[in-house]
Amino acid sequence: MKKILVANRGEIAVRVMRTARKMGIKTVAVYSDVDRNSPHVKFADQAVLLGKSPSSESYLAMDKVIAAAKATGADAIHPGYGFLSENAIFAQMVNDNGMVFIGPKPHSIEIMGNKLAAKEAVKAYDIPMVPGIDKAITDVALAQKTAKKIGYPILIKASAGGGGKGMRVVGNNKDLPEQMERAISEAQSAFGDGSVFIEKYVTSPRHIEIQVLADNFGNVIHLFERECSIQRRHQKVVEEAPSTVLTPKMRKTMGEAAVQVAKSCDYTGVGTVEFLLDADKNFYFLEMNTRLQVEHPVTELITNVDLVEQQIKVAKNELLTISQEDLTIQGHALELRVYAEDPKNNFMPSIGTLTTYKRPEGHGIRVDDGFEEGMEVPIFYDPMLSKLITYGKNRTDAIQLMLQAISQYKIEGVATTLPFGKYVFEHEAFVSGNFDTHFIKDHYLSEGHNENQLEEKRIASLVGLHFYLKNRESLKIPKRSFSNWKTNRGKKEEV
Repeated sequence: MKKILVANRGEIAVRVMRTARKMGIKTVAVYSDVDRNSPHVKFADQAVLLGKSPSSESYLAMDKVIAAAKATGADAIHPGYGFLSENAIFAQMVNDNGMVFIGPKPHSIEIMGNKLAAKEAVKAYDIPMVPGIDKAITDVALAQKTAKKIGYPILIKASAGGGGKGMRVVGNNKDLPEQMERAISEAQSAFGDGSVFIEKYVTSPRHIEIQVLADNFGNVIHLFERECSIQRRHQKVVEEAPSTVLTPKMRKTMGEAAVQVAKSCDYTGVGTVEFLLDADKNFYFLEMNTRLQVEHPVTELITNVDLVEQQIKVAKNELLTISQEDLTIQGHALELRVYAEDPKNNFMPSIGTLTTYKRPEGHGIRVDDGFEEGMEVPIFYDPMLSKLITYGKNRTDAIQLMLQAISQYKIEGVATTLPFGKYVFEHEAFVSGNFDTHFIKDHYLSEGHNENQLEEKRIASLVGLHFYLKNRESLKIPKRSFSNWKTNRGKKEEV
């Protein structure tokens, strides 16, 4: 393998290219109009323009990506995450055109890409799953019958979904028909597949995922867990490794379950098995992500394993040189996804020019990014600017280093999630480890809403005081026949 085309953009494209360069492999970047001057384009040995800025005309255009790879003589294609990374059709196209897809086999992607198919695949391995119905439904009566059996609240989920789309929490029988209709409609719009299913809604859940690695010779290992419970709109914002709640016994049991999930679909390469952990520390299989995860750096730091390097080696048909017994957890790592979003405005995207962009530096601080000062943050793609990662000998050290790094990270021109990150890493619930996926709702939004109300009340009081002081003399009714109006009319009022 002498040349890899990286079918992605931004920080993950640069991340993959760094490891490829370290391994002596040349790289090809692809880009859209708006990304013409992006760091990943400059970093690569070659670069090919795919098309206009919308992803449908560039990064998602499979024929254009394949043509770029063939024109530059690439031996393989690394999809990164997002875009075409979990597209079984694209993986097959890469193979059919005589190149290597750096990821799992197409059939593995297809099985795990459908939540119902994934549940069916792991059934035989006796892995705990959330109670519910394991087939697509549109029949409201059947849905109500299922909900009554497993008990409210229930969760309606899109079979082909992800990122919270096509997902609805329903608390009673009366709301179920309307919420099912909305979930089906949203799933159809987002994924072209309106299939939904129902499962018990786990209250106070924690989101725990296990990193797995498998070669083409039947060897599968896990690289421990990541805690990903700090989420907005069902999407992760803060991740850490290891989790504060797993005991060594739980870690071993969940790790073995993740290995079985990988074996159930003949998995190869790097992947992640996601679980929900309830308040009683029972875990349930959620799904498998058949790609490199955004949060992979925290695993790399606690295991000292370059996951991109392992992906490439597996794609080159090499045997794993790491055994389960070789792996131990060393220290603690945290990651904050730095999005161009306004946390004070429901995390809405913030588009603009990076008038100031200064990265933090220092031992134990890692910044994976794909932006530079002066660049525009385009509206066409995910608004993540970077991943800020810190590593310490323990969790306390990692948190303190993260707070230091956040204070040093200077970004102006767009709103970012850096202030939100500071809030999280200073919050007692996070510091103590006593949090779940409702952290933002229970703490940030709740406390922020109260602060907003207090601020509004303060402003209203000042306005009221201003008008009172301005008009009090003119509204005063003298109690005596003599008036001092003339002596006061020129007096300056202050507020």
